[in-house]
This record gives sequence, C-alpha cells and structure tokens, in this order.
Amino acid sequence: MLKPVGFSVILLAVNLAVADGDLLSRALELAKDGPSAEAVAKLGELLRLEPENARAFYIRGRENFRLGRVKEAVADFDRYVKLVPDAEPRQWERGIAMYYAGEFARGARQFELYQTFDDRDVENSVWRFLCMAREQGVEKARAVMLPIKKDSRVPMMQVFELYRGTIEPEQVLQAARAGEPAAEVLAARLFYAHLYLGLYHEATGDIAQARKFIEHAADKKLQHAPRINGYMWDVASVHWQRMLAEKK
Repeated sequence: MLKPVGFSVILLAVNLAVADGDLLSRALELAKDGPSAEAVAKLGELLRLEPENARAFYIRGRENFRLGRVKEAVADFDRYVKLVPDAEPRQWERGIAMYYAGEFARGARQFELYQTFDDRDVENSVWRFLCMAREQGVEKARAVMLPIKKDSRVPMMQVFELYRGTIEPEQVLQAARAGEPAAEVLAARLFYAHLYLGLYHEATGDIAQARKFIEHAADKKLQHAPRINGYMWDVASVHWQRMLAEKK
C-alpha cells in the first residue's frame, strides 16, 4: 500500500528536477561555441545529483574529448554504455577516444561492434585500421580491414581504397574536387580528405605530410561548417593540438 507523500517532499523532487534540467541546459549552452571546461564542471554537478544520468555521461565524454582529456572521455563513455548497454554498438565516439588514449585493442573492438550497426561507413573501417596499425603494423591492419559496401559520401570510397593500398593520396584529392561542387560541398569534401590523408600519412610514417593535412582539417573556419560533423572537426582539432605539443 502506497504511503502518502508530504508536500515538502514533492516540492523538493520538483526543484531537483528543475535544477538538473537547468544544469544540463547550461552545460549545452556553454559548449555551443567550442570546448568548455565550465560545461564539464556543470555536468559534474549534475552527475553528483543524478549519478546514473546516462545522457550526462555521454555529453561529458564528448566535451572531455573536445578539451583533449581523452582518458576522462573514455571513462565517461564507458560509464554511458554500462548504463545503456544497447548503445554500445553505436559508440564510434568512444572508439576514437580510445585511439587517442592509447587503448588500441579496445578501440578496434569498438569499431568492430559499430560494423554490426552500420557496414557502409568508411570512417569506421579506417579507425579500426588505425587502431590495429598502432599495435600490429600497417600491412596487418590493411589485410583485415572491415569491408565497406558503399559509402555515398565523396570522397570516402577513395579514402577506403587509399587505406587498402590500391590508390595514391592524390587520387583522393582529385575525387574531392571532381564535378565542380558548390563551395560548402567542396569544403566538406576537402575536410574529410585532409583529415584522413593526414591520419594515413601519420600511420605510414610521413609526419611532414601528416602535419600539413591535419592542419588544413583543423582550420577554425570549418568548425561550424554545415556539412562537417562537429565531433569530427573536434577530432582534427585535438589531433592538431597534440601535434603542436609534440613539436615543442
């Protein structure tokens, strides 16, 4: 039999719910224009109130990654998938964070899981390659690349063939520029071409070329470009900042 609940208890519950919503909204607002340590702090406040708020862990994971706090990002994404197990196959952001945190075997496994969710995403196959190449070398990683049926985004199938070793880097750029695309379409095509050319050159040992292409991809003018996934621009930015730090 239900016990009557006092008005003060109901009022407290309502106030907590409003406070939680305000904290999440404030965190999202703070993060709107770029990485925000204050947004992470607000999400921390929310998680102290609601320690099993899965959405807060997911958003904080993304924000920690944007700040270059890759180990913290992995921990947040791990907590998220523990709370929402069905979401694990979709967690490509987690796999990328694992790559930057040096958790290459776990990262490769995450991308294998994602393949069961979407087998037409070249980026997923490439990130698994990158994880495997770090531990097993380029040739081994290339030999077991996840197959991709058809990624309709230009020039992603050329990126796939580059990593498979069947075409040259210049052919990726040629595909990106083909067909006289509109300016914003070309900007997005070149962003993905530059990002994955940079990652490819780094994996294959040409650091000078890697730096050139990653710097192009991390151009701040592209941060809010309409056809570029915001998190992927963050990946380029985080990678470029790590390159700059290594050079010092």
